[in-house]
Amino acid sequence: MSTEPSPCAPTVDPLPYEDRLDARPLGQIDLVVIHCTELPDLAMARHYGERILHASGTGNSGHYYIDRDGSVHVYVRPDRIAHHVRGYNPRSVGIELVNTGRYPDWLARGSQKMEEPYTGAQIASLTRLLAELRRELPSLRYIAGHEDLDTAREPASDDPTITVPRKMDPGPLFPWDAVLRATPLERLVP
Repeated sequence: MSTEPSPCAPTVDPLPYEDRLDARPLGQIDLVVIHCTELPDLAMARHYGERILHASGTGNSGHYYIDRDGSVHVYVRPDRIAHHVRGYNPRSVGIELVNTGRYPDWLARGSQKMEEPYTGAQIASLTRLLAELRRELPSLRYIAGHEDLDTAREPASDDPTITVPRKMDPGPLFPWDAVLRATPLERLVP
């Protein structure tokens, strides 16, 4: 018998500070934000999520993580407001897809390409999760990429005379067309 998590059944493994995150009614959620971890693996994403970064004793994390094998992990339940996107946290659920993105030099001028494709298993699990969220969250109407909502630029870490995008996820290799065909959610691009 395999001990691998089933791609169909999420593994609920809340972050240690989940109960310190603000509670919210599920009816408040109308937006899903798609992210990529920009880290090499799920273990490192968990490590980053556990870091305490705020005076409240909480950190930055999505709600759901989808590993390359399609397994789904719940780090923050939707009835809590996770810190995953500036300005949209109270109304949104964050879904993180494990992908290296620009790791390890996120803001370096020469690291602004995202070359790892998302796996078929990840996208299949994402579409199943979106369908489940539509059933559980009656107000859910929109979907966006992190890059759609956080368009800030920052000085490049290796050349402060130029700026680079602060966030680029889920990035150019994310299959928006396929995902949007599989869900009735409307893409929100401010």
